[in-house]
Amino acid sequence: MLTREEDIDVHALRKRGWTISAIARHLRRDRKTIRAYLAGREPGVRQETRVDPFDKFEAYCAQRLADDPHVWASTLFDEVLELGYKQAYPTFTRQLRSRSLRPACEPCAPAKGRPVAVIEHPPGEETQWDWVELPDPPEQWGWGKTAHLLVGALSHSGVWRGVLCESEEQPFLVDGLDRVARALGGLSRDWRFDRMSTVVSPATGKVSASFAAIAKHYGVTVKPCPPRRGNRKGVVEKANHVAAQRFWRTLPDDVSVEEAQRRLDKWCSTRGDVRMRATADGRATVATLAKAEPLAPMPAPFPAVLSVQRVVSTQALVSYAGNRYSVPPELHGATVTVHVRLGATHLDIATLPTLGRDAPVPTVIARHRLAPPGAGATIRDEGHVTALSQAALAAFSTEAPHRSKQRRPPSPAARAEADRLRASTSPLEQDQPVVIDLARYAAAAAGRNTLTPHPSHCPSLEDQPNTAKETNQQ
Repeated sequence: MLTREEDIDVHALRKRGWTISAIARHLRRDRKTIRAYLAGREPGVRQETRVDPFDKFEAYCAQRLADDPHVWASTLFDEVLELGYKQAYPTFTRQLRSRSLRPACEPCAPAKGRPVAVIEHPPGEETQWDWVELPDPPEQWGWGKTAHLLVGALSHSGVWRGVLCESEEQPFLVDGLDRVARALGGLSRDWRFDRMSTVVSPATGKVSASFAAIAKHYGVTVKPCPPRRGNRKGVVEKANHVAAQRFWRTLPDDVSVEEAQRRLDKWCSTRGDVRMRATADGRATVATLAKAEPLAPMPAPFPAVLSVQRVVSTQALVSYAGNRYSVPPELHGATVTVHVRLGATHLDIATLPTLGRDAPVPTVIARHRLAPPGAGATIRDEGHVTALSQAALAAFSTEAPHRSKQRRPPSPAARAEADRLRASTSPLEQDQPVVIDLARYAAAAAGRNTLTPHPSHCPSLEDQPNTAKETNQQ
């Protein structure tokens, strides 16, 4: 509300050519207020405010939140809708916040308000690792309903990288660890994990024997997180949230796995590495801090073997990592297993293992040179090409395909078979008319009624109409 003096100044400044924004800045008022007084609002008179529709629901919401401080706003919104509330859900939640209707939960106050210890992360000391489950990957990936992202983050600088994986099994974990560590620039002294079964034995809570060999190969110390200590690897947890919200939610449906990986790498280098962090000398990007971390060089990849199943196409090709590899043509449509040893220059394609004591041992049916991931190359064996050509020529036919409405009556062979069926059908199996003899039913029912009817309820024939007597006589 403006005073009378301010109203005079508003009109005077407006006549001098001032804009509404300039007048508002000069008087430190809102532009809507200035515009309203220029339109004729009287100074010194406060307009009646409109009744807030939430007012009559405030007592109910306050009571419900006092009874249950953890009730969801959406649940409470459903309740007030049934009571006649007409506003939208964002307006409802804004009213709850502005009026401070949700009380603090006293039992939860110690857990939420407890002090959090500050964990120091010296340069080059620790790398934090974690899996992220990404729902609904593109259908053409063939990964089912869930994709998996292994994220590794340097605890000191905060730089992180991720690798998309088909599974969380240990070979995929080893592959992801090697690829992410190389992308980060080297090895830190410690690797921090949660208590995942591929790293920590569920029975003992200590590092498993299989992963101990992996840690020795890379020369790192494995440090599992203590139970119920989610903040102990908060750096990678933050990276997980960023990867899910800013990368995965915006990923199109028509991209391949390799293209998605390239998009993630580009986002990390162009957007993630430019984040600013406070330092003793001021502020610096996380990429600058990462370059100063003393990381050990990477050794050769751990010789783990990745095994994935693929279906052979009609061209006798097997897809793997954005490339295609040939197999014998008689395997088209079959399911095979692709074996890749980390660090190797070739891959093996073998038959599926079968159950049973006498089952044949899986056989390697093809070995090819391993092409760079996502190169789109087609690697063919000359023998496979020759066999595929021969199979295609043998299956070639000059006959025209059948038309959908072509008349094709039963052939002589089919008619002869029909006659044979008719001759072999017994008389009992043939359709005969069904004759129901009611006299048999009457004879069977005679004498079965043991109830003696009362004479008053059963009139005699003399009492029946004449038409009935005439019918009996006939």
